[in-house]
Amino acid sequence: MILRGAHGLNDIGGPAPLEAAAGPSGPTLDDLFRRAAVHDPSAVALCDPPNRADFTDGAPRRLTYAEADRAISALAARLCRAGLQADTLVAIQLPNTVEAVITLLAVLRAGMIAVPLPLLWRRKEIATSLRHLGVKAIVTASRVGGCDHAELAADVGAELFPVRLIGAFGDRLPDGVVRLNDAFEAPATPTVPRTMRGGQASEHVAIVTFDVAASGVTPVARSHSELIAGGLALAYEIGVGPDLSLLAAIPPSSFAGIAVTLVPWLFGGGTLSLHHGFDAATFVSQTAGGINTVVLPGPAMAPIAKAGHLEAMRTAVALWRSPEQLATSPLFTGTGKLIDVAAFGELGVVVEPRGAGGAATGLPHGPVGTPPDIETARGKNGTLMVRGAMVPQAAFPSGAERGQAPYLAIDKDGFVDTGFTCKLDEATSRITVTGPPGSIAVVGGYRFRVSDMEAQVTLADPTATIVALPGGILAQKLAGSALDNATVADLVKRQGGSPLVAGAFRPRGVAA
Repeated sequence: MILRGAHGLNDIGGPAPLEAAAGPSGPTLDDLFRRAAVHDPSAVALCDPPNRADFTDGAPRRLTYAEADRAISALAARLCRAGLQADTLVAIQLPNTVEAVITLLAVLRAGMIAVPLPLLWRRKEIATSLRHLGVKAIVTASRVGGCDHAELAADVGAELFPVRLIGAFGDRLPDGVVRLNDAFEAPATPTVPRTMRGGQASEHVAIVTFDVAASGVTPVARSHSELIAGGLALAYEIGVGPDLSLLAAIPPSSFAGIAVTLVPWLFGGGTLSLHHGFDAATFVSQTAGGINTVVLPGPAMAPIAKAGHLEAMRTAVALWRSPEQLATSPLFTGTGKLIDVAAFGELGVVVEPRGAGGAATGLPHGPVGTPPDIETARGKNGTLMVRGAMVPQAAFPSGAERGQAPYLAIDKDGFVDTGFTCKLDEATSRITVTGPPGSIAVVGGYRFRVSDMEAQVTLADPTATIVALPGGILAQKLAGSALDNATVADLVKRQGGSPLVAGAFRPRGVAA
C-alpha cells in the first residue's frame, strides 16, 4: 500500500502514484498528465459522448495520450502566439466534450489561468462576473444545443474591453471569432514557451471558479495543490490505475467537477469518457463498452440504479451539490461500491463511502482522510465549518474577501463558514447537513442568489414574481407568474438572463 505524505513525482515510469500528493513541492495538473502520457502514449485517454452531434458541432473524438498531448501543446502554443502572457486569465465555456479537458490543460501548459464558466450562464452573468477580472481571452463552442455560444462570446467580448482573443471549436463562426479546430490537426507537437516564475509551480493560481453566496457571485482562486487535494481522497477510494475507465457526467467547470473527474483520471492514467447532460440510451451504450466507474449527480444515482444501468459498475460516485439531500437519499442496492461526495459550493468536498446496507451515514466530524485534506466542524451558529489543504485561502483577486461583503472570512482557527446548516451527533461523531445557505436557491446544480433572480424578472416585468420551490432531484425548482408568461420568458432571454429563470415562465405542464 502506498502511504500518503511524500511529495513530488517518483523517478520510475508509470502513472503518477498517489504519493504525489498536493504540497509545497507537489506536481501541477500538467505534470500529472505528462507522466501518464509518457508511460503509455498509445493508451486511450479521452472519449467524447457518442451523441455529440446532437448538441454541438463535430464528430465524436477519441484521443490517445499522445494525441491529447499534441493537441494540448498545439492549443497552448496558439494562445502564446496570440500575445497572451503568463498568468493571463482565459475564460472557458464548453460542453462536456474532449475540447473542455484539452482547453483547460492547454491554458495551464501555457502558464495561464483557466476560468471555467457554467454552461448555462448567459451574457448578463458572464459579463458581470468577468468584468473585474481582466480576462483577456474566451474559448467556447460554436453552439451548444440551441444556443449560439460563439455569438454569445462575441457579444461579451464587445462589452469587455480587455478581451483580445475569442476562439471557438466548431463551424459557422461569426466574424472576429478564431476557429480552434486545428489544434487537433497538428502534425507534430509544437514547442510551448516555458513559463518563468518564482516559487513552487504547484502553489501558483491555476484555476478561478465562481461561487454564489449571500454577497453575490464571487471568483475563487485555486492553486494546483488545492485542486489536487480536492480529488485525492476520491482517487484513493476509487482505486485508480491504468485500468480505470471513468465515465463522467459532471463537467469540469467547478471545483467539485474538477475534483471528481479530472484529478482521479490524471492520477490513474486510464480513460476518461465524457457524458453531456443525461441521455439514457447514450449512457447505456457507453457503459457497455468496458466502463468500470461512473460519476453522476447524486440525485440521479437512485433512478439510474433502479433502471439497472449500474449493474456492471465497480464503483459509482455520487456528487451532491445540495448535500442536505444526502441524509434522505434512497438506499443503494447496487453490487458495486457507492461513494458520496458532498460539495459545499466552491469551498470544498467531503468524500464518504456508503455504509453497510447502502445507507448514507452522514459526514465525518473532524479531520477527513490520512493525512486530512479537509476538516469539518459545527460552528456556533449551527453551520458547517471547513478547513484544510483543499479549502481556498482567498477570493480572487486576493484581498476581495476583506471587502464590504466578506467571503472566505477565515476565523482564528483557520475555519471557513460554508453557510450550510447542520447538526452533530456527539455519540457517533457524524454531521448531517440540514439546509442550504440562506437566500440561495439550487436548481439543477446551479446556485442562484434569490435577489438576483428576482431582479432579472423585475427587469422584464415589474409585476411578475418568481419563487424557488422544493423540486425533487433538482433540489429546488423555479416557478414564475406573470400576466404574460411567454413575454417575460422571452425578455429574460433577450436581456441575457439565465435560461433557468426564463424556464420558470414556461407554460404549465411543459418540461424544463
